[in-house]
Parts: sequence; structure tokens; C-alpha cells
Amino acid sequence: MYDVKSSKSTEFISDEEILDTLAYAEKNKSNRELIEKILEKGSTCKGLTHREAAVLLDCDIPDLNEKMEKLAEEIKLKFYGNRIVLFAPLYLSNYCINGCVYCPYHGKNKHIARKKLSQEDIVREVTALQDMGHKRLALETGEDPINSPIEYVLESIKTIYGIKHKNGAIRRVNVNIAATTVENYNKLKEAGIGTYILFQETYNKKAYEELHPTGPKSNYEYHTEAMDRAMDGGIDDVGCGVLFGLNLYRYDFVGILMHAEHLEAAKGVGPHTISVPRIRPADDIDPSTFDNGISDEVFAKIVAVLRIAVPYTGLIVSTRESQKTREKVLHLGVSQVSGGSCTSVGGYAEKEAEDDNSAQFDVSDTRTLDEVVNWLLEMGYIPSFCTACYREGRTGDRFMQLVKSLQIGNCCQPNALMTLKEYLMDYASADTKEKGEKVIAEELNRIPNEKVKNIASENLKNIEAGKRDFRF
Repeated sequence: MYDVKSSKSTEFISDEEILDTLAYAEKNKSNRELIEKILEKGSTCKGLTHREAAVLLDCDIPDLNEKMEKLAEEIKLKFYGNRIVLFAPLYLSNYCINGCVYCPYHGKNKHIARKKLSQEDIVREVTALQDMGHKRLALETGEDPINSPIEYVLESIKTIYGIKHKNGAIRRVNVNIAATTVENYNKLKEAGIGTYILFQETYNKKAYEELHPTGPKSNYEYHTEAMDRAMDGGIDDVGCGVLFGLNLYRYDFVGILMHAEHLEAAKGVGPHTISVPRIRPADDIDPSTFDNGISDEVFAKIVAVLRIAVPYTGLIVSTRESQKTREKVLHLGVSQVSGGSCTSVGGYAEKEAEDDNSAQFDVSDTRTLDEVVNWLLEMGYIPSFCTACYREGRTGDRFMQLVKSLQIGNCCQPNALMTLKEYLMDYASADTKEKGEKVIAEELNRIPNEKVKNIASENLKNIEAGKRDFRF
């Protein structure tokens, strides 16, 4: 039985409700009157139900699909402007006791290089990341209670926050580790993490159990209910995601929206971010063995409909996707991208040898961070390294209230410009700096609040003079 407020995963992610929704969407995919009503509702920027969003995803009327893309772009600009937040992953360890059939970290893989960073290694890696210009990291690790216990993760977070190299600093550490207990989530909260990220992979229970035959992750209920425990443990911001290509995309699209609705109904605030990765080649993983892959066209439509359905939630696209694909979906709703990423354990301070590969997946967009920043500037975006909301306590429902009221831009726009200025002064190539300075000058004049504009202008001068870390 479907119950959006239930604490049981099989009730708030009801298979019957998803199948009914998919049937409803299939039946109405050519229903112009209904689809126009849904788009009209979406234009109010209050979001859509999972059933309404499913109808948009299935819509087969060309002019309404064009209207849908345009609406997604309008909503993106209204909530997020032309800002794109940048981050990088840092893999701490690839030791893992799970048997996930789509991941090269699975326990039966005996030829992948197994690695774990020491705290000294972490200092070297984070120093290299700071020297690139990064301020925000996403920590990743395989599930292994011996090699990667919670104590190791907590110690690593403390180490990372303590590293200050030249003008560099990691100001926000997000964490993507296996589902755990309320007690451990509370420890992560006390350690000062930003967002707790956990990908569901697929919401189809039968498919999930086939894809995860062994290990702790094989427990569908424990994994799916992890976000509830995280929020019970005091974590304000959580990030959801599915791995498109493992299961029927329409099913998982509905599932992730039902998960968002559940968190909103049961915990008072929906997910801070939603990630939309697609399965990629890896050490012993061939994506062609999974027959649910999606085209670039479908992928772009998923991003567009998500932006309309959950306008207040950040959407993340990583370097799993190519430059061309990322370029297509940026304007449709994406608000965060990774740049200069390495998916091996470490790999920033010193590139891995080919025969020592520890990567979780192959990176499609292999450009440096500076190349990504330059590219964003060229397309008219503001590359942002901002972490101010987290550091000012604007998290959870406080953050969502600002987003939903469209007030977040009063903070985000000047913060984006100031963190971009830091990057230009400390790390940018000459060409990137020239483009960035031009964008800052243009965008500063677009800040509507005169007081905010004047303070931001003064702070930009202070950054030019060598001072750092200003924020609204």
C-alpha cells in the first residue's frame, strides 16, 4: 500500500503505485489538454507530483516537448540564474565487501588495484585539489568495515578541513558512503559534512536485489531507508540519485520523485540535490551488458522534467558525461558539475599508472578544471565555488525556504562572483582570467539590491588586494 509518510521503503516507494503511474503516463502521453495543464502548473514553480512528471516524460507531442524544454530553462534561470557550482570527487578507498554487478569495486574482482589513502596521502591529494582551485569535495569510499570504518572517514574529514595550502581551503566536504546507522550519521553531522549523498541505483526492489546479490548493500530496505536515518541523525542536506541504465528509466524516474516527495512529507524537506549518472565502462564492467541504456535525447528530457518537477532541488551531472552532453543539459536545469575529476583512489597528486588502475568508472569529460571554468564562462555561465549557505547555517528547511521564495539569489549571485574572483586571482590561466573578469563586471551590475552590489564590489576589491573568504 502506498503511503508517502510511511517509514517503510516498500510503502513510500510502492511498486504498485509506480506501475499505476507508468500506465497512466502511457495512456496520456498524447493527451494535449492534460499535458498543457501540467505545464501550466509547472510554470508556477511549485513543482509537480510524480504522476504529473511521468506524463511529461512520456509526452510524444513535439511542440509540447519544445515548450517543456523552454519551461525547464526558465525555471532554472529563475531559481539558479546562470550560476554553475563546481566540485570534485575524492576517492578514499576502493576496498569493498559488496557484490554489486555493475561496479568494479565488487568483492570478487581480484585484478583491480585495491588502495586506501593514508592521512598523509590525503594531505597530498587535497593540496593538489586546492592548487587546482577546488573548494568543495565529495568523498567516496567502498563499503568495508575493516578498511573503511566510520572512524577512518571521520578522521579523513578532519584532515581535509585542516589543510590550508597557500590561499587554498576546502570549505565544504560532502560525503558519499554506504548506508549506515543513525548514530554514525550523527557523527558525520558533528564532523561538519555538507550533504550526505547516497545513490539508490534502482528503486525496483526485484532488480535491486539481482544487481546486489551479496554484501550489506543487498538489503533493499536498509539502503532505501537510509535518508530517513540520516535526517534523524541530524543531517540537514541529503542527495539522492539513480544509476540510469541499470533498470527501466521510466520506473526509476518515478521512484526518485516519490523518494523526494516522501522526504518532504515525512521529514519536512526534500533532497538538497538529485544526481543523474548513467552507467559507464569500468575495469571489468561493460555497459552494453545492461540492456536499459538511455539515449542522449532521453537523458536531456529526464533533466528537463526533473527541473520542472522539483524546481528547488539542485541537479548534478558529473564527468561521466561528455562535454557535448553536459553542454546540452546545463541550460535545461543542471546546477552543479564536477570538473578536473579523477575517479581512482587519489590520482590528483600523481596520476595512476595504467596497470595500477583503481578507478570506479571511466571519465568522459577529461578536461582540467581551468578548461571547464573557461568553457562555462564562454557560454555565459558564472562558475561558482560558493559554500556560503552551508557555512552560514542556511541548510535543510532554512535553505529550502530561501530557494522556494526565490530569495536565494540575493546571496548566491554575489557569492558566486566573489568565489570566481578568488579563482581568477589564484589559479586561472590568462585567457580564463580575462573572460572571468569580463563576466564579473557584467554580472555585478545586474545585482538588483544596491546595498548588496556595493558590498560585493568592495569585497571584490579586497580580493584583488589579497584578502580571501568573503560571503553573504
